[in-house]
Amino acid sequence: MKRPSLGAVFLFGISCLFAVVLAAPASAHDSLKKSTPASNAVVSGLDEIELEFSAHVSFPVVVLHDATGRRFESGTPRVSDSTVTESVAGPLPAGGYTIAWRVVSSDGHPIQGEIPFVVRSSSVASAGGTAPAATPVAGGDRPDQETGTPGWIWVIAIAVLGVAAVLVTRARKPATPPLPGNSEDRPSGHGNGEGE
Repeated sequence: MKRPSLGAVFLFGISCLFAVVLAAPASAHDSLKKSTPASNAVVSGLDEIELEFSAHVSFPVVVLHDATGRRFESGTPRVSDSTVTESVAGPLPAGGYTIAWRVVSSDGHPIQGEIPFVVRSSSVASAGGTAPAATPVAGGDRPDQETGTPGWIWVIAIAVLGVAAVLVTRARKPATPPLPGNSEDRPSGHGNGEGE
């Protein structure tokens, strides 16, 4: 059986690696498009958290906590297509808060992030003017969201390189030398006492 040449094996390995790497952008994770409240927003109160993603998500987890770690979410988050909503337990005292969220995107990969915001008391809001309403957050305000190439892409790339390395090693393996004492190694004629 003819073994593949070293060049053919190398070309095959590189082709597979490029195919895997180029497939990565097509499998990009979903992202958070906007939220209520927005990142770093100042609000006078909050009854419900709303997170809108770029595609359908599942298995949402939403946690609302203050600087001391006290939690204020109520019940379980609800999903409607690409939007996740979570109720807030009671009126929020004035102070800083963080919404920590985690969902499974439509490609099956979990993504997560945090949205900080501030609640001002109604008296402070009236003294300094009306507090800004919660507005959508743009995509760039999600520093904690996971990005980059998914781990499974790197696993496939490493596996392809491993297979290519095994094939290259097999292609370089030298032919087995003949065993000592084989009839082909014996000198003909004189060595066997013939012709004496």
